[in-house]
Amino acid sequence: MSGNQQVFHEHRRLLFSVAYRILGSAADAEDVVQDAWITWSSADRSHVADPKAYLTRIVSNLALQRLRSTRHQRETYIGPWLPEPILTTTGTTTDSADAADAVTDAESVSVAMLVVLETLSPLERAVFVLKDVFAFSHAEIAQAVERSEAAVRQAARRARAHVQARRPRFIADRTRQRQVTEQFLAAATGGDINTLMELLSPDVTLWTDGGGKVRQALKPVVGAQTVASWFAAITIVTYQGVSPADMRAELTEINGGPGIVFSAPDRVVAILTLDHDTTGRITTIHNIANPDKLHAVNNRALHDIATC
Repeated sequence: MSGNQQVFHEHRRLLFSVAYRILGSAADAEDVVQDAWITWSSADRSHVADPKAYLTRIVSNLALQRLRSTRHQRETYIGPWLPEPILTTTGTTTDSADAADAVTDAESVSVAMLVVLETLSPLERAVFVLKDVFAFSHAEIAQAVERSEAAVRQAARRARAHVQARRPRFIADRTRQRQVTEQFLAAATGGDINTLMELLSPDVTLWTDGGGKVRQALKPVVGAQTVASWFAAITIVTYQGVSPADMRAELTEINGGPGIVFSAPDRVVAILTLDHDTTGRITTIHNIANPDKLHAVNNRALHDIATC
């Protein structure tokens, strides 16, 4: 491996993490990282004092350009648009500071947070990710997105206020999140509607993304009774041509938290992520079934989502 390849390889995880949070698409993020490699390999690096900052600037600018070019596609998307899920690893630690950082990293890449980021303008989203998630300075971000520092500060203020008003309130106890997810999975696959009702908040909302490729609800499904009935039917209803007997459900880490992967013998057919309130009850369920968004999970690619 050459020197420039080694340098790029050292920062590749960071570059994907930045691009994915800006774009909400693993496929687009991988494309952006590949484009960054092409730019890096052909650039005059004799005056590059900080390769990490230089590469982050390239990736951020490329991601921002791509986000702008895909904006119309997302605005005309069939049904709710949800991000492309990824399998993640947050690791384990006994250090309290590291544990707090892991929770913050997990929140910043959660499906719920990416949904909130989708409501920002492309510039606001890029600035928020670089400033509030990766702690870059306003001056560094201004270089990355090719804007004035004043414009970046203004975008950062707007984005932060918008996100703070809409961001979900997570319970920090990851053990409790996993317990509730396990209980939900057992109740759904057992057709236990009573337990599902106990686990769901009365005003729980289910968002489904089929992208017009598979049949899904085109509007959010609201209310514990309706949502519980939806999932209790897993044991009796054929889904995407897969009979209940052939459907396998697996608990795993998705976008920084516990999630569920539903698989047929030959493919992943859907993933679920759950949001919880401070008591652990489920407030929101995101169901992603668009096959175009399941490639990363199908390929079992594992991503480290740490921001440093």
